[in-house]
Amino acid sequence: MNVPAPGLPARVRIHEVGARDGLQNEKTAVPTEVKAEFVRRLAASGLTTIEATSFVHPKWVPQLADAELLFPLLADVDAALPVLVPNERGLDRALALGATRIAVFGSATETFASRNLNRTVAESLAMFEPVVARARQGGAHVRGYLSMCFGDPWEGAVPVHQVVSVAKALLDLGCDELSLGDTIGVATPGHVQALLSALNEAGVPTDRIGVHFHDTYGQALSNTLAALQHGVTTVDASAGGLGGCPYAKSATGNLATEDLVWMLDGLGIETGVDLAALTATSVWMAEQLGRPSPSRTVRALSHKE
Repeated sequence: MNVPAPGLPARVRIHEVGARDGLQNEKTAVPTEVKAEFVRRLAASGLTTIEATSFVHPKWVPQLADAELLFPLLADVDAALPVLVPNERGLDRALALGATRIAVFGSATETFASRNLNRTVAESLAMFEPVVARARQGGAHVRGYLSMCFGDPWEGAVPVHQVVSVAKALLDLGCDELSLGDTIGVATPGHVQALLSALNEAGVPTDRIGVHFHDTYGQALSNTLAALQHGVTTVDASAGGLGGCPYAKSATGNLATEDLVWMLDGLGIETGVDLAALTATSVWMAEQLGRPSPSRTVRALSHKE
């Protein structure tokens, strides 16, 4: 039942991460053609931004070692196809294949920066500087991911001012948008609104912010609603609730795109996504992976008496 609530945006852009963030933690290699078909089906369901892969060294994320093979297979996909790049070498590989949307992945905490990038926060920002500059010079759109924005498994609660400092640094490098990551899923709605308000007070406009919640404690949808109430209109989600983080073992699956669309549809917020088609896609992908989807909406809509 469609019942709008006051103070919410009319439309939300879903930044679909299932094909990259969702699959990167899978232990068994997913065939390249299956990944390509996954992206095609996601696009056919109405998703307009689908993160395709990552041009990272195969040693670190073996599941995405086929980036050079996969990306050309997606040339006919009618959607924006961002790719993650860790450094200039990754950027070179992505640009050589015609990528026009680039993402870099930073950390708000020193421990995660060390474990994920083998660098300090300052060193990682220095590494991103030429990546962002060259991507922008080439006409590419650049997204900056900021992980551990609410809590870190080694450092605990992350001070809001610390997140704001690194977020501003990423934007100062030239990132077009910023995705705030609750990497281990510990955020709650008040914390979300406090961080968004602090970013605004520091000069970061809400229209340059996206949110990326994990559902470890079942808070992803409530945190998303808090962000929408603040004016955020870009929300990351993963079809079927796939994903985690290979460098943060307490990180469970992403917010399921179907669960997000169910809530947004009910609120009368436009997404352009056909929920039935998206659900069928996640059921299909779950069959490829050999296990049921963790998305509650997928389970409810695909249940057969």
